[in-house]
Amino acid sequence: MINIPKGTKDVLPDESYKWQYIEKTAREVASLYSLNEIRTPTFEHTELFLRGVGETTDVVNKEMYTFLDKGERSMTLKPEGTAGVARSFIENGLFNRAMPLKMYYITPVFRYENPQKGRLREHHQFGVEIYGGEGADVDAEVIGLAKNLLNRLGLKVRLYINSMGCPTCRKEYNAALKGYFSDKLDGLCPTCRERYSKNPLRILDCKEDTCKKLCKDAPKITDYLCDDCKAHFERLKTLLKISDIDYEVNPFIVRGLDYYTRTVFEFVTDSLGSQGTVCGGGRYDNLIESLGGNPTSGVGFGMGIERVLMLMEAEGVEIPKPEPVKLFIATMGEAAYNKAFEIVTALRRAGVKAEIDHLGRGVKAQFKYADKISAEYVATIGDNELIEGHLKVKRMSDGSVFDVATDELSAYFAEN
Repeated sequence: MINIPKGTKDVLPDESYKWQYIEKTAREVASLYSLNEIRTPTFEHTELFLRGVGETTDVVNKEMYTFLDKGERSMTLKPEGTAGVARSFIENGLFNRAMPLKMYYITPVFRYENPQKGRLREHHQFGVEIYGGEGADVDAEVIGLAKNLLNRLGLKVRLYINSMGCPTCRKEYNAALKGYFSDKLDGLCPTCRERYSKNPLRILDCKEDTCKKLCKDAPKITDYLCDDCKAHFERLKTLLKISDIDYEVNPFIVRGLDYYTRTVFEFVTDSLGSQGTVCGGGRYDNLIESLGGNPTSGVGFGMGIERVLMLMEAEGVEIPKPEPVKLFIATMGEAAYNKAFEIVTALRRAGVKAEIDHLGRGVKAQFKYADKISAEYVATIGDNELIEGHLKVKRMSDGSVFDVATDELSAYFAEN
């Protein structure tokens, strides 16, 4: 017996409609904001993530699925979506397109971490990337898109926002953080003691309780913003208020990836315990340039589909089930089966969901099968029906029966 790899999950046929509903809703909302889909490879050269995501991040240091291909080249299954889109933007010269360039994707991502509920080694993201808009209005639009989608899915969430500033003001802030944590190193977890010298900002993102306690009185980055970053953040607040989107400033949101600048945000819930973040993102104005492209601003987010499904279940949101089989045709004999096959083919071409037996079952067993697949109607064809040119159709919900001419069956159900 070969088992599924740890940290992965099968999406079974009777559950896939839930995924399709979320993906369909996400595509509809993206279209409202004039976003078009982009699809990038499942694996990329490892260097892309070293330069784009950041060598000091946990994602790069601990969580990437990296391997050598047959040409001895280092490849990595993508651990997030933004870096691949940035690479595609540069490689395909998309900076020559009309700006801002608005894109979305629905993709699997891979991270080698301890599997938890709603946090798998292979999970799936709906992501948004907008390039070429420097103002806070683009930040507000991206946040509004995420909020619109979550609302349409019937979910109640809170919005936290923060600003990580630019490299200029962050340099001063990192110095303040080092000063604050300098006499508290013994109380930090081993990972954060390493972060202290490499990237002290990442200490604020630690999930260890001991580190969280020490961070409570740490300097706030909003107190170190330069005038431009401060004005950008205030403009974002104004636009969120205009959009009637409630928010709370949370100075400890720093996001886990190095490419973020200025605005960062998270949509969170209390319904999933410690795994409360449903969507996170922000601005990354230096990413394209760091990967060798022309300086281009960017804003986006990633939303975990598994996490959204968990939240919908936790909050009792009912996902519409797919339409059932409209008509099942039960048959007796080869001639009847051939006629039924002809009718089912015509029904499907007319857009009617129809089904027929494929296992050679008796009529009684065929009716049981029709009931199991929730067929709305069952028609029976045997020798008598072939001779008379009429067949009886049973409405399964109430047991009522009516006659329909055999040659008119396709048209009848296509119209009704």
